[in-house]
Amino acid sequence: MSTSVLFAEVIIPLALPKNYTWSVPESLRDQIKPGVRVEVVLGKNKKYAGVVKRLHTEKPEAFDAKDLLNILDAEPVIFQEQLKLWEWMARYYMCSEGEVMAAALPAHFKLSSETVLVFNEEFGDNFSTLDHDEYLVGEALLLKKELKIGEVQQLLDSHRVYPVIKRLIEKKVCTVWEALKETWSPKKEVFVLLNQKYDNEEELSALLNDDKKLQRAEKQLELLLSYLHLVKTEGEVTKPELLKKSGASDAQLKGLVDKNILWLEKRQVDRLQYLPRNIQIDFDLTPAQERAFDAITEQLVSKPVCLLHGVTASGKTQVYIKIIERYIRQGKQVLYLLPEIALTSQVIRRLQKHFGGYIGIYHSKFNQNERVEIWNKVKSGELKVVLGARSSLFLPFTDLGLIVVDEEHDTSYKQQDPAPRYHARDGAIYYASLFRANVLLGSATPSVESYFNAQSQKYGLAVLGERFGGVQLPAIDIIDTKRMFGADKNKIIITPPLKAAIDQSLEEGKQVILFQNRRGYSPYQVCQTCGWIPHCRYCDVTLTFHKNTHKLHCHYCGTVYPPVHACEACGSDKFAQRNFGTERIEEQLEEMFPKGRVARMDIDSVRGKTAHDSLIQQFEQGRLDILVGTQMVVKGLDFENVNLVGILDADSLLSFADFRVNERAFQLMEQVSGRAGRKDKQGKVYIQVSNTQHPVLYYVQQHDYGLFYNQEIEGRKVFFYPPFARLIMLTLKHKSKEVVEAAAQMMAFSLQGDYGKYLVGPAEPVVNRVRNQYLMELLVKLPKDGELIQRCKRTILEQIAILHNDKRFRNVVVIPDVDTM
Repeated sequence: MSTSVLFAEVIIPLALPKNYTWSVPESLRDQIKPGVRVEVVLGKNKKYAGVVKRLHTEKPEAFDAKDLLNILDAEPVIFQEQLKLWEWMARYYMCSEGEVMAAALPAHFKLSSETVLVFNEEFGDNFSTLDHDEYLVGEALLLKKELKIGEVQQLLDSHRVYPVIKRLIEKKVCTVWEALKETWSPKKEVFVLLNQKYDNEEELSALLNDDKKLQRAEKQLELLLSYLHLVKTEGEVTKPELLKKSGASDAQLKGLVDKNILWLEKRQVDRLQYLPRNIQIDFDLTPAQERAFDAITEQLVSKPVCLLHGVTASGKTQVYIKIIERYIRQGKQVLYLLPEIALTSQVIRRLQKHFGGYIGIYHSKFNQNERVEIWNKVKSGELKVVLGARSSLFLPFTDLGLIVVDEEHDTSYKQQDPAPRYHARDGAIYYASLFRANVLLGSATPSVESYFNAQSQKYGLAVLGERFGGVQLPAIDIIDTKRMFGADKNKIIITPPLKAAIDQSLEEGKQVILFQNRRGYSPYQVCQTCGWIPHCRYCDVTLTFHKNTHKLHCHYCGTVYPPVHACEACGSDKFAQRNFGTERIEEQLEEMFPKGRVARMDIDSVRGKTAHDSLIQQFEQGRLDILVGTQMVVKGLDFENVNLVGILDADSLLSFADFRVNERAFQLMEQVSGRAGRKDKQGKVYIQVSNTQHPVLYYVQQHDYGLFYNQEIEGRKVFFYPPFARLIMLTLKHKSKEVVEAAAQMMAFSLQGDYGKYLVGPAEPVVNRVRNQYLMELLVKLPKDGELIQRCKRTILEQIAILHNDKRFRNVVVIPDVDTM
């Protein structure tokens, strides 16, 4: 290898169908290895920080490989297992490894590109042809040879420097190149230390009584006494902490440093605080939990994946904790996946109680510096358990033993936009296989696919069929809303039976959770004269009124509009609010229950890193009585004092045009009802619905997942849907409706020959315009034949390339979504 030219296949964060290859200069051969980041140029002068996938000696046939410029890491930032995961994800989900890299790496590892001006020596030093601004920059370049954009802005005292730079390039005074700079830096903190000489009590006592050194410097003496107190209580003392506690100034601290009494030392510190590392399991499993634990242990010996089907409030988390303990004691790492950031705060408190500083959290609410620190602690093996949302799947584990996928049925595990459109549960199963690790899936309402795999013995199955403490599953009452309307002829929000139940719960000092799957105040408003409804200018959807902002919001593109006071069709000013969202429910609850403390949990009310945790803790501590929210309140939260749950509009869950509608409705209703009566006695659930004969309601009332599954699997088999088929949804987008329709027809025609019997469509989706782009969909339903599926994926990618070679369709965006949800 040393005698021939060495080449590096490098992944860069772009949607390139193939990875590009660069040659490795002789000077960098000893330092380069797979998994390190390198600096490369693609095109004329665009620089990227890429990751080396592999090293080889095969010269590219189609082009001359350029030298890579620099190696950015002494050691790999990722390992072979992550590179294999990226490759599998790109192949399986029909995207590029560059797109996977962009999703996987924290932003600071991707580096930022900074424009640098380089002086052209051939221009010389005659600046007589330059104007005033050009002259200033030219003169600075003559002296320094290179200037960054920021330096040019300072020089000209203006942010508008690009026209000046453009003229300098045109006049050949300078050229431009891109410099990559590392944006992450370790956090440093100044610590205060006592001179070791005063560790001796006699020396310290003499110092405190020394007239010359301290008695005449009263403030310095107070500062020193504060320091000694802090050292005793805290162990280590930082400079900001000492100055804050003592009320002293920098000058007084400098005085003690100058006298060689105190020393200052700068150290690298963690941005996130960790508890001491210890394992402390202070509970025993119930007999039912013990049986489930033994079943999981036994199943994972012969099968890599096991499904724990445990009813709501059966204590699945305690079973997880016992299993995690086993893997930690074996020196293995564990990844604990949760579908929502909202859940992490409650679960992390439980896990920290038992595993202390072995635990770390990783999700999108952390800033980029914090993410890099967690990344490095996982890579070094320092963190043994990571709790996180789907993105934590990309962390560089060294010795992964177990992945727990809690609430495995949850649709939040599927990434929608941008690519890679991966499913974290399925990605976890592949990732674990690279380490020969185990996967434990857990849910009270498993996905039909996972339960099918367990029934067909592909996965192991453990059942936890009784609630913790022997508490009964909640009783469910169906409230028929067909004849119940409010004074404004609108749907009634809180029916009389539900109101009476809330009153009773509040009287008993209990808490209430109300669920509505729509946020905002009113999902749409309608002109009472002609029926006109305000729509988004850019999307084919109605606008939702948010009372908090007093604006109309589009929940698809995020555009905000002023409220409409006059109908654009007939000019009438008479509007009716139709339907209701969480904001309106909150308002009505405050009116109906003036003594009840009400809070709302949805994407609008819960923002910021600690907002979820703060609201959950308030509810846990009994400082709130009624919590109203969207799906956030459904997912696995555990509140001991809740005895009543209300589902305010079940019709909205049962009426989607989707093959999974029954599955999703059953899961949501069963999960939300599971929040009731978790501690001492049976809870109550009220479901407000007009379609009272819907079969899903019966399954929910009986809490009978098995009956639901048996009915659902028959329908899936008849209509050839998962788990019997594999789905690939192709979504085509373009600003012209005619162009996107023609492109969809061309795509369907090109696939018709080999895959005609598997095609559905093309057709318009329910929402056929988003962000001013018209949409068309084409669904491919393939049998479970690996070779056929791979061949079809390759054909689709080839046909997309052919489509884009047609001038009419060059700007049509085609998005393949594998295993579409």
